[in-house]
Amino acid sequence: MAEKAPSRTVEEHALGDLGRRLVARRAELGLSRREAATRAGMAPGYLQYLEEYSGAAPGPGVLLRLSQVLETTVRDLTGGDTELPSGLGQASRSPDFTSLSVPECRALLSTHGVGRIAVPTVSGPVVVPVNYSVVEGAIVFRTEPGSTPSQASGCQVAFEVDRIDDAFSKGWSVLVRGHARTVTDPDEVRRLTEGARSEPWAGGHRDQWVRIDPLAITGRRITV
Repeated sequence: MAEKAPSRTVEEHALGDLGRRLVARRAELGLSRREAATRAGMAPGYLQYLEEYSGAAPGPGVLLRLSQVLETTVRDLTGGDTELPSGLGQASRSPDFTSLSVPECRALLSTHGVGRIAVPTVSGPVVVPVNYSVVEGAIVFRTEPGSTPSQASGCQVAFEVDRIDDAFSKGWSVLVRGHARTVTDPDEVRRLTEGARSEPWAGGHRDQWVRIDPLAITGRRITV
């Protein structure tokens, strides 16, 4: 039976964001729209409506079913946790920590996204987020000359990425330690610029490429 038109019960700040979160979470789990809809007990067309109509506002029951299928929380789907740090979920009574191999770490790094770089400055270490990519095994990111991330050039730095699933009290982290340098070769700069996956979230004119060549890569995973 087709789902009834959803009532407007989602908080106003979530409108327009729900569809994007649904699509992103399906992609993370490798689920097609039909697979997700079937598991949630709804028509694929209704899930398409939720994903593509910016004003979609399903009821609590629909959101709960979708959060269960997508292995997340209603708060995460509706954007209610965007101002909260990861890791606020209930800890498992018997967590299992395992070390990640270098190939596993590299595979997680290659998913790209946002990582944190620890930069030595005259006032002490500073940790800042950067949009990064992996090129030929190296971490690369664009920044503005004179900015904090640009001060990593010529230094030994630490770079970290992680993923925390509050709903299931599990996650992973990867730590890279290596030497950072500014990319100065024109051909390399051109290749990096042409192959950039996205613009830096910070915006502005950021044309200084910094490359981190790893000396050590370690990681760990926590499961329940």
